[in-house]
Amino acid sequence: MPGIKSAELVVGPSTLPLETSGVLPRWLSARLLRPWMIPLALAGVTFLVFLPILWNGFVAWDDQANLYENPAYRGLTWPQIRWMFSNTTMGHWIPLTWLTFGLDYILWEMKPFGYHLTSLVIFAANAPAFYFVALRLLRRATSFAAGALRLSAVAATLFFALHPLRTESVAWATERRDVLSGLLFLLTVLMYLKAQDETGKRRRWLLAGSVGIYVLALVSKASVMVLPAALIVLDVYPLRRLGGRWREWVGPAARAVWLEKIPFTVLGVAGAAVGYYAQNANSFITTLERYPMTARPAMIFFSLWFYLEKTVMPMGLSPLYELPIRVSLLDRRFLLPALAVTAITATVVLLRRRWPAGLAVWVYYAIALGPVIGIVHSGYQLTNDRYSYLPAIGFALIVGAAVGAVVSAGADGVLRPALVKAVIVLMIVWLGGLAYLSAQQTQIWRDTESLWRYAVEVEPDCSLCHGNVGTYLLDRGYHQAAMIEFERVKALRPESKKVHFYLGYMYVMRNDFSRAVDNFKLYVGQYPNDAEGLNNLGAALVNDGRPKEALEPLERALRLKPKHAGAHVSLAYAQLDLGNAARARSLFREAIALKYDSPQAWYGLARVNLQSGNVDAAHKAWGLLGQFDPKLAASLGPAFIPTW
Repeated sequence: MPGIKSAELVVGPSTLPLETSGVLPRWLSARLLRPWMIPLALAGVTFLVFLPILWNGFVAWDDQANLYENPAYRGLTWPQIRWMFSNTTMGHWIPLTWLTFGLDYILWEMKPFGYHLTSLVIFAANAPAFYFVALRLLRRATSFAAGALRLSAVAATLFFALHPLRTESVAWATERRDVLSGLLFLLTVLMYLKAQDETGKRRRWLLAGSVGIYVLALVSKASVMVLPAALIVLDVYPLRRLGGRWREWVGPAARAVWLEKIPFTVLGVAGAAVGYYAQNANSFITTLERYPMTARPAMIFFSLWFYLEKTVMPMGLSPLYELPIRVSLLDRRFLLPALAVTAITATVVLLRRRWPAGLAVWVYYAIALGPVIGIVHSGYQLTNDRYSYLPAIGFALIVGAAVGAVVSAGADGVLRPALVKAVIVLMIVWLGGLAYLSAQQTQIWRDTESLWRYAVEVEPDCSLCHGNVGTYLLDRGYHQAAMIEFERVKALRPESKKVHFYLGYMYVMRNDFSRAVDNFKLYVGQYPNDAEGLNNLGAALVNDGRPKEALEPLERALRLKPKHAGAHVSLAYAQLDLGNAARARSLFREAIALKYDSPQAWYGLARVNLQSGNVDAAHKAWGLLGQFDPKLAASLGPAFIPTW
């Protein structure tokens, strides 16, 4: 019986060919483990499990801002390409991802099927890329025979690719950036690992290729900024290019290792800087006034525990785990994860000599979570399923190594064949269960209603989830049901003013403009640079007979967003009510130039021309209004036509 080797990921080598060991059926080892078939099979299985996403639509969760209400990316001509490389929409600089969306539009226009198909194909390509990375890492870390090595890499790949935590990244059209950057991240690592097996010119070319692919990964999503630190972990284990002692990190032998990291590090730092700029430019960075430094350790510990827990037990997954009002390390919700993470960290450190892989995986996991762990926080979430994409790689390798260890132990006679087969069957059932959960999870992303109704079931205290349900109901005219959801938001987050934007809109729909003004003022007080909120406040003031008060918020909205057609219209009505007909006419025309099919602008132009005695121009404006909104034109008609 072989002994445990301190430098190995798992126990002992197999001394017999896997095919004749009696551990696996001959048909399984001889056919399914043929090397050339495995990557194709992994891609095919991944594609089939997530196939239901092809029948999903877009969802009102960033898809509107990024895709179906955004004409800027639609195509691959110079104006679209220039926009792709210069914008930071929704806090991301992702020109390569935008290029894939531009290609989608050329092929599919605005059909969600095509967008989901592209994301699914890219994700399916992640599976063979992961498999080849796993093969190389497990070969370095273990002494498995060829069959056991391939089986362990297959198990690791399937665990990664079929896990329900991947669903959000694959099924949500906006998160194309996850699957694309993930694929390029894996290819970067693969090229780096290949370079370590070569010398001379070929090695240099492989390293250069790795750097080139890394550039593409960074312009797909900034979260891959962690790669230089991840490569250092690999250099320690399993590549063993850097020793475990400090002096081995600064000696002559280590110099080449550090020189190789210079281009990766420069690019990673640049990616981090651009990522921070994009988030900050959109005002997404969570301020220390809101969540001080005393709260950040609690957020870090919680995140480290959350993704590990969900990897083991992927139940109750949600599109949003909302950041609580108060975060304290002394709260039970945060204290228990802190204790668990501390215990795990202490364990892998103590076992570092006997089980170096445990420490390597844990360190990589913390590094990969670094950009989203809470040190620099942005957004409404405490955690997100999609943030597990890169960190999960290490856990999948551990699962794969465990499978390989069991098979090798059976081949060596350490474990009975029946027990080995039972373990393999159990693993197949587990992977099948993960695949089933993933296929079910894709249905949650079918449309906006299914997404947010599911979210409030899983997270009933999620105020933003209730707010999104309310917005969906409001858009479809279910005002009473929407009001119930908005009142729930107020009860959950009384300090939040965002809900007042929608409450104000609802009071406008009820012609209760005074209460609408009160709500819009509360919203603008918290979001003073929101042009849409300022416009709504101004419009409500005009409708409430207070046009002079409306001037300041409307003029501020136009300073913030000079091409906001709605703000031009609202300010024009304010000027018209104040008797400034010439200024009102000019503003209505500017609004029409910005948005030709704006009924309110044509209605106002017809009014101001009629009041100024320009009946001909009023009649033309009224005729065009009838093309865009016949009901609005009819409401003007009876008092309008007889004056000609």
